[in-house]
Amino acid sequence: MKKIWLGVWLAAVLCAALLAGCGFGKEEEAKTNLEFTVVDEERLPEELKKIVEEKKEEAFKLTYADGGYLYLCIGYGKQESGGYSIAVNELYATENAIYLDTNLIGPKEADAQGTNPSYPYLVVKTPFMDKTVVFD
Repeated sequence: MKKIWLGVWLAAVLCAALLAGCGFGKEEEAKTNLEFTVVDEERLPEELKKIVEEKKEEAFKLTYADGGYLYLCIGYGKQESGGYSIAVNELYATENAIYLDTNLIGPKEADAQGTNPSYPYLVVKTPFMDKTVVFD
Protein backbone atom coordinates (compact mmCIF):
# COMPACT_ATOMS: atom_id res chain seq x y z
CA MET A 1 0.00 0.00 0.00
CA LYS A 2 2.88 2.36 0.84
CA LYS A 3 4.42 1.78 -2.59
CA ILE A 4 1.16 2.71 -4.34
CA TRP A 5 0.85 5.97 -2.37
CA LEU A 6 4.53 6.72 -3.00
CA GLY A 7 3.97 6.15 -6.73
CA VAL A 8 0.91 8.41 -6.76
CA TRP A 9 2.77 11.08 -4.81
CA LEU A 10 5.78 10.93 -7.17
CA ALA A 11 3.50 11.13 -10.21
CA ALA A 12 1.75 14.18 -8.73
CA VAL A 13 5.08 15.90 -7.99
CA LEU A 14 6.35 15.12 -11.49
CA CYS A 15 3.17 16.53 -13.09
CA ALA A 16 3.38 19.68 -10.96
CA ALA A 17 7.03 20.16 -11.92
CA LEU A 18 6.25 19.73 -15.61
CA LEU A 19 3.33 22.15 -15.47
CA ALA A 20 5.36 24.72 -13.58
CA GLY A 21 8.14 24.44 -16.14
CA CYS A 22 5.86 25.28 -19.08
CA GLY A 23 6.39 29.02 -18.54
CA PHE A 24 10.18 28.80 -18.39
CA GLY A 25 12.02 29.98 -21.47
CA LYS A 26 9.07 31.88 -22.90
CA GLU A 27 9.72 35.53 -23.58
CA GLU A 28 7.04 38.15 -23.67
CA GLU A 29 6.65 39.59 -27.14
CA ALA A 30 8.55 42.89 -27.46
CA LYS A 31 6.29 45.95 -27.40
CA THR A 32 7.01 49.26 -29.07
CA ASN A 33 4.86 52.19 -27.96
CA LEU A 34 3.51 54.08 -30.94
CA GLU A 35 3.20 57.80 -31.27
CA PHE A 36 -0.27 58.92 -32.25
CA THR A 37 -2.52 61.91 -32.70
CA VAL A 38 -6.16 62.04 -31.70
CA VAL A 39 -8.01 63.34 -34.75
CA ASP A 40 -11.14 65.44 -34.35
CA GLU A 41 -14.05 65.19 -36.77
CA GLU A 42 -13.11 68.29 -38.77
CA ARG A 43 -9.69 66.82 -39.65
CA LEU A 44 -10.82 63.35 -40.71
CA PRO A 45 -10.46 62.38 -44.36
CA GLU A 46 -13.88 62.85 -46.01
CA GLU A 47 -14.35 59.16 -46.81
CA LEU A 48 -13.55 58.14 -43.23
CA LYS A 49 -15.90 60.82 -41.90
CA LYS A 50 -18.74 59.29 -43.95
CA ILE A 51 -17.94 55.77 -42.72
CA VAL A 52 -17.92 56.88 -39.08
CA GLU A 53 -21.20 58.75 -39.54
CA GLU A 54 -22.82 55.59 -40.97
CA LYS A 55 -21.54 53.35 -38.14
CA LYS A 56 -21.81 55.58 -35.06
CA GLU A 57 -25.27 54.32 -33.92
CA GLU A 58 -23.72 50.96 -32.93
CA ALA A 59 -20.37 50.08 -31.37
CA PHE A 60 -17.68 49.74 -34.04
CA LYS A 61 -13.97 49.15 -34.56
CA LEU A 62 -12.32 49.90 -37.88
CA THR A 63 -9.06 50.84 -39.51
CA TYR A 64 -8.51 53.19 -42.43
CA ALA A 65 -5.30 53.89 -44.36
CA ASP A 66 -4.70 57.15 -46.20
CA GLY A 67 -1.66 59.22 -47.15
CA GLY A 68 0.92 57.17 -45.28
CA TYR A 69 -1.13 57.10 -42.09
CA LEU A 70 -3.21 54.48 -40.35
CA TYR A 71 -6.39 55.64 -38.64
CA LEU A 72 -7.69 53.45 -35.82
CA CYS A 73 -11.32 54.11 -35.00
CA ILE A 74 -13.40 52.86 -32.11
CA GLY A 75 -16.97 53.87 -31.37
CA TYR A 76 -19.08 53.00 -28.37
CA GLY A 77 -22.49 53.40 -29.99
CA LYS A 78 -25.46 55.46 -28.88
CA GLN A 79 -25.36 56.73 -25.28
CA GLU A 80 -28.38 58.30 -23.61
CA SER A 81 -26.61 61.55 -22.72
CA GLY A 82 -23.52 63.59 -23.48
CA GLY A 83 -20.38 64.09 -21.42
CA TYR A 84 -18.59 60.87 -22.33
CA SER A 85 -14.90 60.69 -23.12
CA ILE A 86 -12.58 57.96 -24.31
CA ALA A 87 -9.13 57.31 -22.84
CA VAL A 88 -6.30 55.66 -24.73
CA ASN A 89 -4.71 53.28 -22.25
CA GLU A 90 -2.12 51.86 -24.66
CA LEU A 91 -1.17 51.93 -28.31
CA TYR A 92 1.75 49.69 -29.15
CA ALA A 93 3.11 47.38 -31.84
CA THR A 94 4.61 43.94 -31.63
CA GLU A 95 6.27 41.99 -34.38
CA ASN A 96 2.90 40.81 -35.70
CA ALA A 97 0.22 43.31 -34.66
CA ILE A 98 -0.80 46.74 -33.43
CA TYR A 99 -2.75 46.89 -30.17
CA LEU A 100 -5.11 49.69 -29.16
CA ASP A 101 -6.58 49.62 -25.66
CA THR A 102 -9.24 52.24 -24.88
CA ASN A 103 -11.77 52.88 -22.17
CA LEU A 104 -15.12 54.70 -22.27
CA ILE A 105 -15.41 57.14 -19.39
CA GLY A 106 -18.92 58.04 -18.30
CA PRO A 107 -20.09 61.59 -17.73
CA LYS A 108 -19.90 63.31 -14.39
CA GLU A 109 -23.36 63.85 -12.91
CA ALA A 110 -23.31 67.54 -13.78
CA ASP A 111 -22.48 66.71 -17.42
CA ALA A 112 -25.14 63.99 -17.73
CA GLN A 113 -28.10 66.28 -17.20
CA GLY A 114 -28.72 66.74 -20.92
CA THR A 115 -31.28 64.49 -22.54
CA ASN A 116 -29.78 64.42 -26.03
CA PRO A 117 -28.06 61.17 -26.97
CA SER A 118 -24.38 61.15 -27.91
CA TYR A 119 -22.24 58.84 -30.03
CA PRO A 120 -18.76 58.78 -28.49
CA TYR A 121 -15.98 57.62 -30.78
CA LEU A 122 -12.25 58.08 -31.03
CA VAL A 123 -9.95 58.23 -34.03
CA VAL A 124 -6.19 58.02 -33.57
CA LYS A 125 -3.70 58.53 -36.39
CA THR A 126 -0.31 56.86 -36.48
CA PRO A 127 2.22 56.26 -39.28
CA PHE A 128 1.10 53.41 -41.54
CA MET A 129 2.18 49.89 -40.62
CA ASP A 130 0.98 46.83 -42.51
CA LYS A 131 -0.03 44.81 -39.47
CA THR A 132 -3.18 43.35 -37.99
CA VAL A 133 -4.88 45.68 -35.52
CA VAL A 134 -6.23 44.31 -32.25
CA PHE A 135 -8.68 46.44 -30.29
CA ASP A 136 -8.59 45.65 -26.55
